[in-house]
Amino acid sequence: QEFNTHIRRSFTAPHVCDLTKFNTSCQPVTRLALKKKKNISSTMVPVRILVLSLFHMSLAGSQPTQRSQQASSPPHPAGEQSSLGTGNLSFPWSRLRLPRYIIPLHYHLFLHPNLTSLSFTGSVKIQIDVQNNTNWVVLHSKGLQISKATIVDQNHAHLSDQVLPVLHNPSHEQIGIFSPRVLSSGQKYFLYIEFGAELADGFYGFYRSHYRTSAGETRILASTHFEPTSARMAFPCFDEPSFKAKFSVRIRRSPEFISLSNMPVVKTVDVSDGLLEDQFDASVKMSTYLVAFVICDFKSVTATTSSGVQVSIYAAPEKWLQTSYALEVAVKMLDFYEEYFNIRYPLPKQDLIAIPDFQSGAMENWGLTTYRETSLLFDPLTSSISDKLWVTMVIGHELAHQWFGNLVTMEWWNDIWLNEGFARYMEYISVEATYPDLKVEEYLLHTCFSAVGHDSLNSSRPISSPAENPTQIKQMFDSVSYDKGACVLHMLRHFLTDDVFQRGIVRYLRKYSYRNAHNQDLWDSLAVTCSEEDFISGKHCYSRSQAFKNAYLFAGEHLDLTAMMNTWTLQKGLPLVTVTRKGPRLLLRQDRFLRTVLPSDTLWSTLQQGFLWHIPLTYQTDASNTIHRHLMTTHTDSIHIGEEVSWVKVNTDMTGYYVVHYEDGGWDEMAKLLRKNHTALSYKDRTHLIHNVFQLVTAGYLPINQGLDLIGYLQLETHNVPLLEGLGYLEAFYRMIEKRNEFDLRSSLGMYILRFFRTVIDQQTWSDRGSVSERRLRSEVLSLACHLDDPPCLKKAHQSFKDWLQSNGTLNLPTDVAETVFAVGARDDHGWASLLHTYNISLSAAQKSKILFALTCSRDTNKLHRLLELGLEGKVIRSQDLSTLILMVARNPRGHHLAWDFVKKNWDTLVQKFQLGSFCIRNIIIGTTGQFSSPEDLTEVQLFFESIKEQASQLRATQVALDNVQKNVRWFERNLENLRNWLGKQMK
Repeated sequence: QEFNTHIRRSFTAPHVCDLTKFNTSCQPVTRLALKKKKNISSTMVPVRILVLSLFHMSLAGSQPTQRSQQASSPPHPAGEQSSLGTGNLSFPWSRLRLPRYIIPLHYHLFLHPNLTSLSFTGSVKIQIDVQNNTNWVVLHSKGLQISKATIVDQNHAHLSDQVLPVLHNPSHEQIGIFSPRVLSSGQKYFLYIEFGAELADGFYGFYRSHYRTSAGETRILASTHFEPTSARMAFPCFDEPSFKAKFSVRIRRSPEFISLSNMPVVKTVDVSDGLLEDQFDASVKMSTYLVAFVICDFKSVTATTSSGVQVSIYAAPEKWLQTSYALEVAVKMLDFYEEYFNIRYPLPKQDLIAIPDFQSGAMENWGLTTYRETSLLFDPLTSSISDKLWVTMVIGHELAHQWFGNLVTMEWWNDIWLNEGFARYMEYISVEATYPDLKVEEYLLHTCFSAVGHDSLNSSRPISSPAENPTQIKQMFDSVSYDKGACVLHMLRHFLTDDVFQRGIVRYLRKYSYRNAHNQDLWDSLAVTCSEEDFISGKHCYSRSQAFKNAYLFAGEHLDLTAMMNTWTLQKGLPLVTVTRKGPRLLLRQDRFLRTVLPSDTLWSTLQQGFLWHIPLTYQTDASNTIHRHLMTTHTDSIHIGEEVSWVKVNTDMTGYYVVHYEDGGWDEMAKLLRKNHTALSYKDRTHLIHNVFQLVTAGYLPINQGLDLIGYLQLETHNVPLLEGLGYLEAFYRMIEKRNEFDLRSSLGMYILRFFRTVIDQQTWSDRGSVSERRLRSEVLSLACHLDDPPCLKKAHQSFKDWLQSNGTLNLPTDVAETVFAVGARDDHGWASLLHTYNISLSAAQKSKILFALTCSRDTNKLHRLLELGLEGKVIRSQDLSTLILMVARNPRGHHLAWDFVKKNWDTLVQKFQLGSFCIRNIIIGTTGQFSSPEDLTEVQLFFESIKEQASQLRATQVALDNVQKNVRWFERNLENLRNWLGKQMK
């Protein structure tokens, strides 16, 4: 908050000088020169240098923190010209963020993409509101050839009879346009710019994509992805989230294509050369990153929501039949959100389109959400139950954004969690309400476990963190914003109650509709209670006197919600609550939970300093079914629970975002309870105990045998979620060990897993029958059993693969086991080649992802190397799948170092493909190093990061990777012999 305020205060309009009047800021020669020369020419350059230098000195003088950049000195990226008709002039603005004295109101955008030449031309007329006298308009542009710039007043009268000079600052992705006449404070003007560029080769801006028909024909399309800072690659704009404006779009195209944008087409007109021009309705007020347009030859299916919103799903023509499930989900979701938020969806239509080349999972552009094919298309013949759940959740996420993110947008990217954390959490709320059979609540635990894994490293960051340049901003789209954000909201919802939480977020959405918000605005909205009458009268009713009305008078005291939530959003990490029983009291202590540093380490006290959370504790005992609550706001605390209580479980159902350590024999009590009467605890509590005990093993609080003893009860477990949690940890240990020269230990652990889960493995059918939970268990258990070379599993998989091959691919394998069958089939040369051929021609993205995984399971390093080269080439295996491919090869013990060597060798190419701060680069760095566990590995990773020091220093992911390797090294040092001894006893 302070940081943003400081930035806003520093924005001042440049010193102004009206060249059409004699004034004390200018020399008389300037006015004389203008009288003599109507056209800008070389004889004008000295005058212009004098005038622009005056402006620049005034502006730069007010910005001492950063040296201004010469417009002509930085190297210009491909496709971006140097300063236009300005000589060797300094750029008039030195900050990364734009000045605040000009506000865009309405963009009139025209685009003509040419899908043959793979380029586009366009123009934009931006209505601007000037709030300080100035001669300058500074806005964003990246990689665009600016051919013309003019400014006219509200009556469309030109302020100059000359084309205006345009200065470029490529390092800040900004242009400055100079008006010889003052733009007066309080007046509105139109800025008109003509531009052109190549369609981008990548995944950002206005970029080209393609798909291939079953007949082998390649079809081209053009699509956009602007979040967070790439709208400037498609048209000059004020590309910051707080500059909300309306957009009127026109797109020129050939008749064989259609064009889509945020709003519906209101008119299509014939223009010259047999082209058509689609004119779209004016949008609502929104940020530039939400603008979208697609030019393609796709087909669609359409339905209407109960409130009359037209919903359409678009896909390549031959994939049209895979769109029906997404249509059903989207209609249900929009109906649900309109009711839950009590706010109508503000646009007349919502299009969802599957783009063949797409880096992320999906993007929430208002009215035109874009998706990877795997995130939108569902083929009943090849898509598994996990695929179905994924599609449902992604659509739920993107449609939640139509309110959280689009209607109300964070003020700046430091609070992107207000978009992404909410959308991630609303996935669970919406899917649970609309598709209860999918049991989505079982997955929320894993979202929080994922967040804990990241947040328990010292390289984590606060939910709300500073981010200024595009690389820093891209890195904000991480597990902290999404997963931790969702889990903190989940904790808050359970703390406040569902009703108070829902009314608070509705109040937040209503108050800040078509505006921008900060963290504090959300806390203020949740910290008051309004009635429906308050809403109708337009009041927001924030009043301290209303505190007594709040539904969360907690422990007899009014809750300071801001103080509580600041401890979760403004400091990194999460708490470890240590619980000790002392007679009738429960003694509590909170510390920062770290998996990389032990209390005995010298760094411990330094890394703990200053950390304190306001923790909404919940707990249950055997004495009653009541969920007890306690707000812990100090480092140590105690609770009276009574002498008669024999056990206590803290963090009921893991609604709180913290890890619990039961000290002084407490874990032995928990293990005993699970063995004797595990159903005394909910399945979520049992899963939570398994997660916490192994987190504490990694952090060095417990020996590994204590965790392994605790999960011994799993042979009695009938719920699949705790079963999968325990199995998941054993698999993780196995996969770490198989990448080291520990053959005996690997063999012993593999045999133990197969023996321990023998009954569960034998119960699995090779079918798609059963509940969602049963089907998920089947996929995981059979996949691991075959990986461990379980003979019955291998025999069944080999036979199924043989049958599939003999049918020439016409046999539809059960979708839940297809990946396992393919992985076993890929072990021999013929099977691998057959799968690669099927991958190349398949029209199902779900099937292709299963086959790609199977191909990476080969034990032939030459085949793994070939896959990586195909991914780098981007033809057979699309570039969008390259980062996933690298991670899958790294997961294979034969491909472990192969993948890492590939990344080192091709680092520059990978950065060029995906951009430095992108989640793909982050996943590649963390994923390829994530299972390194020797001091030699750590040294090698450090040396590589040192060799790319300039880039590595900009990436948080490099420190995360080092933390992970250090954690793994220490895990082996502490646990290897204990594990070996424990297995020795079990296998006797």
